[in-house]
Amino acid sequence: MSPSNRDRSASNVSYDSELGLDCHDEKFSFVPHHRRTGSNISARSFPSVSSDEEEDDDVFLSDEILIFTEPPNKKLYCLLCGKVFKDPVITSCGHTYCKWCVTRGGQVKCPVDDKKLAFVVANIAVQEQIGEMQIHCKYGCRPSSNGVPGDYEVNPNGCPMTIKVNERRAHENECGYAPLQCPNNSACPMIRKMDMEAHLKICDQRKCDHQKYGCMFVGTEQELQTHLTSCRYESMKEFLQSTEEKVAELQLSLEKKDQDIGFLRSMLGKLSERVDRLEKANELKIDILDENQSRLEKSIDVLDGNQSRMTNELYDLRRDCSMINDELSHINARLNSGAVGCYDTQPVFKCKGTFVGHQGPVWCLCVHGDLLFSGSSDKTIKVWDTCTTYTCQKTLEGHTGIVLSLCVHGTKLYSGSADCTIRVWDIDTLTFVKEIQAHDNPVCTLVAANNMLFSGSLKVIKVYDIHTHEFKRELTGLNHWVRALVASGNYVYSGSYQTIKVWDLKTLEIVHVLQTSGGSVYSIAVTSHYLLAGTYENCIHVWDLENYDQQETLTGHVGTVYALAVIQVPGSTRVFSASYDRTLRVWSMENMICAQTMLRHQGSVACLAVSRGRLFSGAVDSTVKVWQ
Repeated sequence: MSPSNRDRSASNVSYDSELGLDCHDEKFSFVPHHRRTGSNISARSFPSVSSDEEEDDDVFLSDEILIFTEPPNKKLYCLLCGKVFKDPVITSCGHTYCKWCVTRGGQVKCPVDDKKLAFVVANIAVQEQIGEMQIHCKYGCRPSSNGVPGDYEVNPNGCPMTIKVNERRAHENECGYAPLQCPNNSACPMIRKMDMEAHLKICDQRKCDHQKYGCMFVGTEQELQTHLTSCRYESMKEFLQSTEEKVAELQLSLEKKDQDIGFLRSMLGKLSERVDRLEKANELKIDILDENQSRLEKSIDVLDGNQSRMTNELYDLRRDCSMINDELSHINARLNSGAVGCYDTQPVFKCKGTFVGHQGPVWCLCVHGDLLFSGSSDKTIKVWDTCTTYTCQKTLEGHTGIVLSLCVHGTKLYSGSADCTIRVWDIDTLTFVKEIQAHDNPVCTLVAANNMLFSGSLKVIKVYDIHTHEFKRELTGLNHWVRALVASGNYVYSGSYQTIKVWDLKTLEIVHVLQTSGGSVYSIAVTSHYLLAGTYENCIHVWDLENYDQQETLTGHVGTVYALAVIQVPGSTRVFSASYDRTLRVWSMENMICAQTMLRHQGSVACLAVSRGRLFSGAVDSTVKVWQ
């Protein structure tokens, strides 16, 4: 270390109070033993002081070789590990320790004042002081002759360079003494980087330049030159290179196409948001027009009421009324022509509120009376009051995995989870009743019908008695995950990969199989006339319930259709769909068109539930929204 560096080190130590080191009482000071080899200090496997954010915890814990040219100041040692600071941090008690020593877990206490340690801020001054200290290149070190494991000394035959701690990475990456593996054969001994060029000239494991095309030749450089004159791949070299370049061009073209597709998806999302903003603006304009019309009508009523007292101004009043009527006619004409906007004769669903409380995505919803149940990635089920307080009444805990499915039968709530179990809850008391070890894989969907509980998982549906919870039967023959189960009438409908199976509720036998396209079936809904299925590839297939003929394929979503729900009123049937593209769509089953698109969630919409004309939607943004 140069005198200037030594002075700077002493200066840095003198300002220990600013570095967070002033509270190290002398009786707690600890400096590990160092032994000299010549003029060098051998530190026993000190951790690296480099603050490389890309290193993980395992790398952090590994020991590195550090031999300082001068002994480090005793206050540069951590009192917890006894080594030179690694990523020094100032803790809540004011002392400095290694970052890993403070954050490694457990109740770590300060050895000085016995207070619990908590990370506050990095000690940059100490970090820089250690980084300026000189060490030997690790390729100039060897295990110490004293036989102590982890102890090192300077190797006179190794790299002679001394470098700063914070520059060691750059030097060691370029050091000519670094051992390298022969690229020709892994059986060759390790070779120093600066000797590699000479080794390659005499190495007898030189491989043919056309090895990647299938040539198996191995020999010396001279033999390789002779071999190339007769190698069958040499004559095809230009063709092979040309083919390889074309393959690379095709790969680049494919990557560009992927980027274009991503850009188009992004633009489509922005267009959807713009349409939504325009819809909001039109709704606001209509509200303003209605308010203005109401005010005008009130003015007319006042004028009519005071007509007997304003006979002298009758002519003027009639003229004013005529002008107002002309203006109203003009406004109505503009409304009817669509210049400002038009009224939709069908009801428009609007977001009326949001339930917030989950700490993760909401994957399933279920309604019972005035209670709404929601299951989430935070492994809980929340119970919401949808009638009076509109607040969370209770949080049901117990699952050890994501809650994926919910269903209600009588006064019991059933929940399926990624922990492969089904838990039974009493709705009246909101307490846990029983746990069923249901599947070997996550329970994706649940439905109750005909005093039976059906649960879907990987390639299997299990049936339980709804009252005793005893296992009754296993329905097999399914080709993939069963993500959708719906009971309607005398049948249960199950959806898996490109297949919908119809099961008789009495015999539990398959009575019909519907083949579909679009990948896995994620959702199923049944109306009075139709069977609908939402698929992985963004579309909704519609079949006639009587003859199972496919009637229509509804398109519009740009993501997987995760959920379907139905609201039926006399003369009208509305189907709601929820998608990965963050939107909900309202479909009119009378003319098979999308009547409305709703975008309020900030993440994929994963589940739906309906109750008393209201729609509830749960999403990856951890919220549940209410629509009416």
